[in-house]
Amino acid sequence: MARAPVTAEIEELPEADRLEGFPHPRETKELFGHASAERTLAEALASGRMHHAWLLTGPQGVGKATLAYRFARAALATPEERHPSGQSLAVAELTSASRQVRALSHPGLLLIRRPYDVKAKRFATSIPVDEVRRLRSFLAHRAAGDGWRVVIVDEANELNVNAANALLKSLEEPPGRTVFLLVSSAPGQLVPTIRSRCRALALQPLDDEALRAAAIQALAAVAAPLPAAADWAPLERLAAGSVGRLLGLLGSGGIELQARIMRLIELLPRVDWRAVHTLSDELQPIAAQARFELFFELLLAALARLIRAAATGEGTPEERALAARLIGDSRLASFAALWERVAREKADTLALNLDRKSLILEIVAGLAAAAQDRKPA
Repeated sequence: MARAPVTAEIEELPEADRLEGFPHPRETKELFGHASAERTLAEALASGRMHHAWLLTGPQGVGKATLAYRFARAALATPEERHPSGQSLAVAELTSASRQVRALSHPGLLLIRRPYDVKAKRFATSIPVDEVRRLRSFLAHRAAGDGWRVVIVDEANELNVNAANALLKSLEEPPGRTVFLLVSSAPGQLVPTIRSRCRALALQPLDDEALRAAAIQALAAVAAPLPAAADWAPLERLAAGSVGRLLGLLGSGGIELQARIMRLIELLPRVDWRAVHTLSDELQPIAAQARFELFFELLLAALARLIRAAATGEGTPEERALAARLIGDSRLASFAALWERVAREKADTLALNLDRKSLILEIVAGLAAAAQDRKPA
């Protein structure tokens, strides 16, 4: 009796540039809110006078990577498959280029990003030089006919020093019919020589209409329920034009987490340590990574709004009143320094795998001290 064939299961590795539970940008069908940026790339592609390197900038989660893959599909498609107007990057889903880009299997596409360490079960903290060295073999083969080759670096500001220098060599001596798309939410962290070789294309935060449309598309793709009608307004405000942030808020209980953060801040300089310990215990496990990062994203955003309200008078009446009580003029420098400390120590904790609960307790103590304008004992 013949044995049944053995079916090997291929484990899909996590992707540093994918929001867990939602489609990857290369799988996103429509791009909302960036018609002008798309038209710029489409017209350059249609004209054949394509700059060899583009720096796509803007806040995280606004659609930079979606635009990059949208361009890749159009550039790698046949001329007949591209949009006839020459002002859109739309390509039918069933084309060979679309299918291969979604699968990252097109020979004319190279993606450079932070790799995943299977043994350590974590992503590299930066893009290493070995990732960029893959350019050598990729560029050694010419595209078929008059076809293009596309290199996407996401995010470019995550390149380490050696990787940045290796990429710079290719940007300084660009091979023919090759386009580099550098995605970056922090272009100031790129070395100036890389920025100078690129044509910058800035993507702005989405307005509420585009933000909601993009969120509905992502939720529909995974058959997830839509937010309650009453939740849209607070979600849009917290998302600040980033669909990635809005989806993260939904996936990690962002509305509830935001309420706990604001309760913590509103009590200052007093601290409900029992509530703080409960929260830090929830965010301590590795499994709570997404919620841990969302906590700090929301905390930093809340502090930034209060600092801005204290410095400029901008913000809601509630933010201005809270900023006047906690910060005023005398503590503005202390809170600005604290914001930088929170951002720095959170990054160090993730990079060095330090104790997360200790970090949260220290940050809350620092908040209380800043509100009292004294150092903690």
